[in-house]
Amino acid sequence: MQLFYNPSIDKDTKQITFNKIESRHIVKVLRKKEGDQIYITNGKSQLFVCQITMANDKKCLAVIFSKEEKQKLRDYYLHVAIAPTKNNDRFEWFLEKATEIGIDEITPIICQNSERKVIKTERLEKIILSAMKQSLKFHLPKLNEAITFSEFLQSERKEKICIAHCDEGDKKLLKEVVKPKETVTILIGPEGDFSPSEISKSMTSKCIPITLGEARLRTETAALVAVQNISFINQ
Repeated sequence: MQLFYNPSIDKDTKQITFNKIESRHIVKVLRKKEGDQIYITNGKSQLFVCQITMANDKKCLAVIFSKEEKQKLRDYYLHVAIAPTKNNDRFEWFLEKATEIGIDEITPIICQNSERKVIKTERLEKIILSAMKQSLKFHLPKLNEAITFSEFLQSERKEKICIAHCDEGDKKLLKEVVKPKETVTILIGPEGDFSPSEISKSMTSKCIPITLGEARLRTETAALVAVQNISFINQ
């Protein structure tokens, strides 16, 4: 299945007009012609089966003849708040793999030890979208604008929040604090880890300190390990 994405379509949409880039991809690359079927999602757990009515590489048209509500394959909600890596490729790698495995929300957080403090979300959103389509998922993860660690802690949150850090102290494994079907947020710090003051503030905010194992992991690796652990907990 070749999955396309259009956020503006809903249950009342009857016809789709593709832009020039998509039209060229459909007609020239995929070699689709009039009468062929294509599949579109709006990223809101809905799948639309369409039939091409005009196969023009500048303006491709399709009518919707079937609509299906696709239940999310996971019955938990995972939010990862992560300090962006200095190397942007590594952060993009995390977003891609986390989307494939299963994640609902990502918030870039700027910490005291962060080496990257400016985030351009437009390209990152394209990475997430591409991963969603490639893995044939119908729910698009939400990418928030970057905020500081302090701002994140000050925001009102009712879910369970875990913080992974390398400081000494009593820390538990994720499987010891997270139950299946829960809504959970996991905080992942920069390469230099969260600062002592940030860790202290997180304890005041009732974040649960966790460990992801004995090895010292890179930021993007730690975040992906957390995503995978939550997936295992919910199997």
